[in-house]
Amino acid sequence: MSLRNPYGDFEITDPQAMRALAHPVRLAALSWLQRHGPATATQLSEHVGASPSVTSWHLRHLANFGLVVDGPPPTGTDKRQRWWRAAARGFRLDMPDTPEGAEAARLLSGQMLTQAVATAQHWQRDIEPTLDTEWARVGGVSNTGVLVTADEAAAIQQAMEQVLAPYVRRTGDDDAPDGAQLVRFLRFSLPEATE
Repeated sequence: MSLRNPYGDFEITDPQAMRALAHPVRLAALSWLQRHGPATATQLSEHVGASPSVTSWHLRHLANFGLVVDGPPPTGTDKRQRWWRAAARGFRLDMPDTPEGAEAARLLSGQMLTQAVATAQHWQRDIEPTLDTEWARVGGVSNTGVLVTADEAAAIQQAMEQVLAPYVRRTGDDDAPDGAQLVRFLRFSLPEATE
């Protein structure tokens, strides 16, 4: 795994790591840590639908692949508790060339799609109705089909990443201008089947 991309995300190429992360509890735990910061297995358990001991087991499994690491306990907390943090703010996968690797990538992609759809449905149902007009206007969904080559599609993705990269790299309130808040951009690139 490497961090060679505009976002500093983990690039997962190992089929075993993809299979490990394709488990819904593990993917939910990593996603929560990336979004909210360090937590204990007990704190995470209520967000991932598993008991604290099962959540702890899944976190240790993610740690085997370097996706989560021990995080320092926040000031004023019990230092006997084990805190976990995501090793990177995000991750991406690269479709391997082997049949085994491609199957592992499909498993992980399927879980990521399921999670993304649930995130979008939660936003539409629970978040969007509470937004003020300014923020509600910048949210939403689009569905655009374009006729491109594989190289052009890759170039479009790279260009979108370059546009987003400076904002992704912000580390917190110190780097963000007044009025900034978290906006999640979900992107699907879905090549159509050839006839």
